[in-house]
Amino acid sequence: MSAAGDLLPDGVRLRPLQPHADERGVFTELFRDEWRVGVAPVQWNAVSSRAGVLRGVHVHPRHSDYLTLVSGRATVGLRDLRRASPTAGRCALVAMEGGAPAALTIPNGVAHGFLFHEPSLHVYAVSHAWDPADELGCRWDDPDLGLAWPFAPALVSARDLALPPLATPLARLHPPDREEAVAPAARAGAPSRPPAVPRR
Repeated sequence: MSAAGDLLPDGVRLRPLQPHADERGVFTELFRDEWRVGVAPVQWNAVSSRAGVLRGVHVHPRHSDYLTLVSGRATVGLRDLRRASPTAGRCALVAMEGGAPAALTIPNGVAHGFLFHEPSLHVYAVSHAWDPADELGCRWDDPDLGLAWPFAPALVSARDLALPPLATPLARLHPPDREEAVAPAARAGAPSRPPAVPRR
């Protein structure tokens, strides 16, 4: 694993895991409730990926992720899309390897994508059960993301290739408030229409 803690988006945690090896193989604890990782898991998933696959970039308004790479090697791209975050707009790349186990917590509102250097298996937990309304994303190669991927992927799903530019999930995460939504003419003092009378 490699990523400086002070360069990660706020709330992103990279925790080393301790492998215990003997003549039979290796045992590694992936999760303990007492670790307070920032995610109370309600669902666990395992995902295998071929070399050169890129998954993402995705962002969740509601749920947070806790993941570890069990085998293989991957680069995780992160971008903080939370307007109120002290690290809003911060980008980071995290290198993860199955041979140097670590767990990564990704809070809701932090966009993330996974680029796999070799055949890999990762396991992740989520704080809320899967909900399509909680699944937003953008193109992995949108220059506004600011992510310098180490190489171009060999395979991206049709779903991820069809994702919109970064501006779209940003608008979904941060809809304009009523003040921002006022038409420019109204801001300039143009006469407004009388309020509608509700029908009963």
